[in-house]
Amino acid sequence: MSANNPGMVPEITGIATPGWARSLAIALRAVFVVLAMAVVVQALIVVQARPQDLVSGFHGMVDIVRRSMPPDFSALPDAAWPTLETLDIGLFGTVMGIILALPLSVLAAANVTPSRWLYYLARGVIGFTRSVPDLVWALLFVTAVGLGPFPGGLALAVHSVGMLGRLFAETIENMDMAPIDALSLTGASRLQVFTHGVMPSVLPALAGIGLYRLDENIRSSLVLGFVGAGGIGFQLLTAMNLFQYRQVSLLLIIVFVIVFLAERLSAICRERLA
Repeated sequence: MSANNPGMVPEITGIATPGWARSLAIALRAVFVVLAMAVVVQALIVVQARPQDLVSGFHGMVDIVRRSMPPDFSALPDAAWPTLETLDIGLFGTVMGIILALPLSVLAAANVTPSRWLYYLARGVIGFTRSVPDLVWALLFVTAVGLGPFPGGLALAVHSVGMLGRLFAETIENMDMAPIDALSLTGASRLQVFTHGVMPSVLPALAGIGLYRLDENIRSSLVLGFVGAGGIGFQLLTAMNLFQYRQVSLLLIIVFVIVFLAERLSAICRERLA
């Protein structure tokens, strides 16, 4: 007993002991593990995963690979133009996406937007263009303008607006506001603040994001050819439908080279900008 507690009443020093806290943490961890396992099990059930079918059908895949060898390099000249189309679809979609996303990202950045309703409007446009897959955009533009590389480029441009707009806006929101506040105190206009304060601060980061998106768009342009958007993807689908497996193997080699070179070039450019 202490001198301040003459009534012989025991002092309460704490409600929960460390042992109880440790037991509660272990129980919560066990519940989390059980829930995670349940989620994985339901995913296996929903997708109807049957590993035995993969094993029994392995000989079919081996047969396709056997009929694809050697690649038909005589078809290489015919693949030159679709390859160029694929690269240009990705380039067109990226450039147009950057042009459209940049003003939207300024409006969607909370620290530089001129008004709240413009902020929510820009965020809504960015969210909508990002939520619709590029394949769906390609189907819509193919319906509007017909088959060819142009609808593929438009689809990538619109989808890139959503992806680039969000990343651009987040980059602008996280920038240092000291130069912006200094320019505003000097009486600079909004355009002057943007050109002399915002852009110099975020331009290297925006360029890196744009290069990364170019890499992604070149990959996506290969798939868009499957819905009639031109490029090497359309030629690959045609060869598969005609069971020209040797030509398919050649086109897959070209696809690998395109993706590898685009990735390396993008990485080199981002390193130079860093």
